[in-house]
Amino acid sequence: MLHWSIYLFIPLALALVAGVLILGLFNFASGGSPQRSQRLMQLRVLFQFGAIILVMITIFAMGR
Repeated sequence: MLHWSIYLFIPLALALVAGVLILGLFNFASGGSPQRSQRLMQLRVLFQFGAIILVMITIFAMGR
């Protein structure tokens, strides 16, 4: 059985992904620095990777 904290980490990871995505879109729409937009989108991809890993670990552990 999974520890209860894993169920807290998945929504947190998804909120981080959404937050960075929104920040990147606002920066892009307001004509902000292209380097900052690029960095925020790279950070979003990293957070997405982490969220997918957490979800896969949870699915794997629930199947046991």
